[in-house]
Amino acid sequence: MQPSLALQDDQEHLPSLLATDAKELSYQLQQHQAKIFPPLSQKTIRTFSPAEAAAFIGIGEGYLRQVAADGHGPDPLANGRRLYSATDMDRIRRVLDERNGTPKYVPARRPGEKLQIVSVMNFKGGSGKTTTAAHLAQFMALRGYRVLAVDLDPQASLSALFGHQPEFDVGEGETIYGAIRYEEPRPIADIVRATYTPNLHLIPGNLELMEFEHETPKAMASGTAETMFFARIGEVLTEIESLYDVVVIDCPPQLGFLTMSALCAATSVLITVHPQMLDVMSMSQFLTMTSELMSVVEKAGGRTSYDWMRYLVTRFEPNDGPQSQMTGFMRAIFGNRMLHNAMVKSTAVADAGVTKQTLYEVERSQFTRGTYDRALESLNLVNGEIEAHIRSTWGRK
Repeated sequence: MQPSLALQDDQEHLPSLLATDAKELSYQLQQHQAKIFPPLSQKTIRTFSPAEAAAFIGIGEGYLRQVAADGHGPDPLANGRRLYSATDMDRIRRVLDERNGTPKYVPARRPGEKLQIVSVMNFKGGSGKTTTAAHLAQFMALRGYRVLAVDLDPQASLSALFGHQPEFDVGEGETIYGAIRYEEPRPIADIVRATYTPNLHLIPGNLELMEFEHETPKAMASGTAETMFFARIGEVLTEIESLYDVVVIDCPPQLGFLTMSALCAATSVLITVHPQMLDVMSMSQFLTMTSELMSVVEKAGGRTSYDWMRYLVTRFEPNDGPQSQMTGFMRAIFGNRMLHNAMVKSTAVADAGVTKQTLYEVERSQFTRGTYDRALESLNLVNGEIEAHIRSTWGRK
């Protein structure tokens, strides 16, 4: 006997309740956005100290001062100090390469070097996936690479971090779904957006991405799809391949058709994991399911071989004994498939996220110096290690 579906007096209608809460939350978020960034304002990337700029360019601070004194840097401030924008750093790279007569400091791909597509994934929330993807994309852009960030997560946190609020700034067909949908796809070049960080472009996300999960079974059943679902992201990225050196994909937190397509498009995979028992147990199931699904995709012709695959420990607290033990446990199992460096948990990263900023955007003066410096050092070590893997794939040191 079926239970009665009639709403009792002491019960709440969940669809109506959720719709009301969603509407109010969306309105309040819009008000918060307007308060932080007034309607006509534009997000900007901050300027960098000589030490920071020298590190991004890849030269000594003394040499940078000499280059700037020769007229190739920004004008000094009233106190005689120079601060460097991302554009300044790009200009100095070009000047140095012109002096040397060889492409050393401008890191763009050279003939024979293939586009690097890094898919960042895990299907458990709180693993630091989006934080990792955002900081990696921005770091690579500040290092001078031409970077495309792709937000495949319907929650679109990556888009929000880069200044594109999914509810208000991203319209129909303006996510990658617009380019990979089965009916009337758009050219992917029409969807790519510039960001306030030079060298960094974005394909934003929003809830529209879920349509791919719904439409793919229909297309497979009807046999109308010209390209299998797992090949669609890789196929559209080839249209703009020559414009970029690195693509960073923030995958959705589930093993659906979008994630499978991102994995088949990728040249490398980064799996984030929080070093606690429940998270590691969850990852065990995640790895099993991914392996089984990828085996099916491989039999259908999908690409399943990568230049490298690494695990990244995120939100790591060095003084937490159980976390250190769990990290050691994973290192014993995975060996060199784990990145040597871990992403340290920091209030600086969390506080920056409140104003939808990355750690490369916020001013150091907003935080306790030690807190900021430790967080930034951790980010730079992780991102530098990933950059080294990319350069190694190209045959560079």
